[in-house]
Amino acid sequence: MTSSTAPRRNDQSADLRARASSAFPGGVNSNVRLLGPPVFFSEGKGSRLWDVDGNEYIDYLLGQGPNFLGHAPSDVLDAVGEASRKGMVYGAQHVYEVEAGERLLSVLGWADQVRFGVSGTEAVQAALRVARAVTGRAKFVRFTGHYHGWLDNVLAKFDDGSAVPASAGQVGSHLDDSLTLPWNDLNALKRLLDQDSDEIAAVLMEPVMLNAGSIEPRPGYLEGVRAACDRHDIILIFDEVISGFRIALGGAAERYGVTPDLATYGKAMAGGWPVSAFAGRAGLMDGIGTGEINHSGTFNASVMACAAVVATIDHLTEAPPYETLARVGEKLMTGLAGLANTHDIPLNIQGLPMSFHAGIGEGPIATYEDLRRLDTDEYQMLVDRLIDHGVWVAGRGIWYVSAAHTEDDVEETLSRADQAMSAFVS
Repeated sequence: MTSSTAPRRNDQSADLRARASSAFPGGVNSNVRLLGPPVFFSEGKGSRLWDVDGNEYIDYLLGQGPNFLGHAPSDVLDAVGEASRKGMVYGAQHVYEVEAGERLLSVLGWADQVRFGVSGTEAVQAALRVARAVTGRAKFVRFTGHYHGWLDNVLAKFDDGSAVPASAGQVGSHLDDSLTLPWNDLNALKRLLDQDSDEIAAVLMEPVMLNAGSIEPRPGYLEGVRAACDRHDIILIFDEVISGFRIALGGAAERYGVTPDLATYGKAMAGGWPVSAFAGRAGLMDGIGTGEINHSGTFNASVMACAAVVATIDHLTEAPPYETLARVGEKLMTGLAGLANTHDIPLNIQGLPMSFHAGIGEGPIATYEDLRRLDTDEYQMLVDRLIDHGVWVAGRGIWYVSAAHTEDDVEETLSRADQAMSAFVS
């Protein structure tokens, strides 16, 4: 097993990369990974990863967020193993889904009913379908920089504040049902709703912008959005696929004290297991139960997924990690900023301690336009050096901290980051 200062071996990863390039387009199974280094992992445990060549890393990507309890949490694995040995997919109801639903609704506090799915992308689509069915309207409001999945009606890049297709083959007209605004600008939303509310079914947002920038809502913003939606009978949807269970047990709704009408969840909800959910008030969810609104899926509420949800929520309620997580994350943010200052690197660190953002450039970062001014190419070069020294992070700037990370992990991370920054400026 190589240390952070030893030359990194990559023979087996290079061989697997060649084989993967033959089997998969681009050598990967998600386009997000096209930009990653050619590293193949063999094991993850707690806060650490090991690649097939024996190189060890402290992980701050956490599988793009799902490993909130760290890699391979034993209580979740034990629960999934015990449950799935009796059966995995029945095409009918089972006890674990009832327990998972009850646990989730209990910790959320505001929602009356929930449905489980597999991916965050599909949970968002289901929530939009419900909003349209209930209101009889077709359009929805979205915000620059927010991510809601890879399907045609939500995948977008933002040019001059407008949402445009982000992929070849994407049907551009599918974006016509969305109206794009800058986030954190309450007056812009009020003006739009005053003008077009009779066409708008929903306002869809990340209640804290974690997919890009780790930008918190301005004071009073969420409260103002809630009031504006109420005034125009518009459904407020929180996309908590990233923030749910991560920034508080009840997600952003708990942390900021503003509740939506519908919300979507995933990632941190099941200790790394692939599962999503959308939850809402009973009057909105009723149409699904009658069959009027379709929501289907063979793998929805599988035994494995629901056992993982139960075990993860039990873990988070019986041993809440949030106070320790805040302390560990703050120490990491402060340490990285101090090292960057020592090495004269204009590294901007901001956001929440359990999910913060790093980038090369001047701050503060309060809007998506601020974020776009950062030097992504230079930051990617710094990320390459960090990975060389055993700190696993992504080039897009997000750093996730898990319940498995300790203050000793932070000390070791900062030692490795110091070496990486020395190599970066040399």
